Amino acid sequence: MAASSTGSGEPSRTLALLWGEAAASGRRGPARSASLDQLVDAALELADEQGLAAVTIRAVAQRIGVSPMSVYTYVPGKPELLDLMVDARYLRMGRPPWDGEPWRDRLTAVAEVNRALLTAHPWLTEVAALSRPPLGPGVMAKYEHELAAFDDTGLSDVDTDAALTYLLGFVQAHCRSAHDAARVTTDTAMSDADWWAVNAPLLERVLDAEAYPRAARIGSAAGEAQGSAWDAAHAWRFGLARTLDGLAVLVDRDD
Repeated sequence: MAASSTGSGEPSRTLALLWGEAAASGRRGPARSASLDQLVDAALELADEQGLAAVTIRAVAQRIGVSPMSVYTYVPGKPELLDLMVDARYLRMGRPPWDGEPWRDRLTAVAEVNRALLTAHPWLTEVAALSRPPLGPGVMAKYEHELAAFDDTGLSDVDTDAALTYLLGFVQAHCRSAHDAARVTTDTAMSDADWWAVNAPLLERVLDAEAYPRAARIGSAAGEAQGSAWDAAHAWRFGLARTLDGLAVLVDRDD
């Protein structure tokens, strides 16, 4: 079965790998000539260069110069490898201390750092499941740091966890949309502006402003303002502000 998200491997084996407690396999096999870190780094390079589909046991083995069977002496399979990859990316994130900034500024920083991570490594949006994160040192360090951004907000522990998930959910959804938009542009070799220019004459003939008054008026205004039906920068600014406005209802309710 192909792995499609974190948390799809065998839990105890995955956790042992993540925390460096995995015992060497008792079966006969090739002698180890590389390290687990080298294997994970090779998988990360493949994902960044060619996308997640390029990350196969054979490709990873070839990248580090070992046989495919050797890889299985490090990890049971691709599901566990994906967990290691995600945790490694999280472990390498910057975590500057929070120095008394207003809560809204702190949460904006959390969102921006995660957006930068998902923009630099688009494959993460395909596999980093919020419901089953790989509970390794990278995930825990990231979680602890981001929870600290909610200090002094007055939220309960349960609401703090839910608020962080809500914020990260917005970031992940936005980045998926941005990746999809970029992929369409690449696949069609046509910018949004070019696409609309090509289709504008037909749309003007078939779209009746009397039948669709709001769609015609509002769609035209939005398209003119954004240069497209959807603009990633505008969507980010608007969506992040509304997400923080929603959390403000909780933070400010007892003021």
